[in-house]
Amino acid sequence: MPALLQMIGRRLISAIILLWGVTVVTFALMTIVPGDPAAANLSQQAYDDPELRAAFEQKWGLDQPIWVQYGRYIANLFQGDLGISQQTHRPITQDLAQYIPATLEVALPAMILAIVIAVALGMIAATRKGSAIDGGIRGASLVGLSTPPFWLALVALYVFFYALGLVPNGGRLSNEYDPPPTVTGMYSLDAVFAGQWDVFADAVWHLILPVGILTALTVSGLLRFVRSAMIEVLDAEYIRAATAKGLPARTITWRHVFKAGLLPVLTVTGLMFASLLGGAVLVEQVLSWPGLGQYAYKSALSLDLQAILGVTLFIAVVYTLINLLVDVLYTIVDPRIGAK
Repeated sequence: MPALLQMIGRRLISAIILLWGVTVVTFALMTIVPGDPAAANLSQQAYDDPELRAAFEQKWGLDQPIWVQYGRYIANLFQGDLGISQQTHRPITQDLAQYIPATLEVALPAMILAIVIAVALGMIAATRKGSAIDGGIRGASLVGLSTPPFWLALVALYVFFYALGLVPNGGRLSNEYDPPPTVTGMYSLDAVFAGQWDVFADAVWHLILPVGILTALTVSGLLRFVRSAMIEVLDAEYIRAATAKGLPARTITWRHVFKAGLLPVLTVTGLMFASLLGGAVLVEQVLSWPGLGQYAYKSALSLDLQAILGVTLFIAVVYTLINLLVDVLYTIVDPRIGAK
């Protein structure tokens, strides 16, 4: 426990330094990237008016040197203020509170399904290395990795919505339903809390397509790591010794191989989940899903510096926390790592 607490303390200090570095790099990149926020947010007539353009720049602090803008941002950040979005004219914290639950509602079930499917298929492929089943699983994984997310989203939308009519064409709820009272921001859970089962069914119906697409994309990447990790463990000397002693295959697979092969899989799973929380931008755009990815995309188009910084900081915090969680899980799965 002392070693674990020391590791967590070191990681938290590193996280603070990392987040500070993220703000510096983001501000620096925004000065390099060509474009004028005033031109992106104002109409052509307003932009051609020097007074209106100057008023816009003064309102958002764009008339100040970049180091002054950065200093103000850091000062506000210590007070929990992420600024105001130029596109929504709302505090960034309110925007993130609206869009993050929408992405969570898709990312959580997609990650859970992906882990279950990838571990099951990876174990099957590893224990049948070189067989036709192994080749088929590896081939399907390669196809999934080679498929662009936006193309898969477009094909899935055409097949399951336009051709078959099995799923809606996007959004979180049908027009005849109002969002349930907000508790978590995730419509399916909030509908359960409110006892609105018709809204729950409609929310789940709208989740089928985005969750299915993100699950397929995540399984493709995770499956190869699971298979490789399990094969490496199966080739270990102690596994061969256990087999020679006559231990049942099921005991060897689940008590020894699965636990030992879980460590490298934890890292990849954590990073993939962080990526999902960061927002599958193209999938959300195609399916009109109002999540963090779509918010980040619109912020980039409008050169909304405050919103871009807010999204970047959130993603950095997610990656940092998930990496910390993975390290803690490492010590639980293999205490020898914590001892180091």
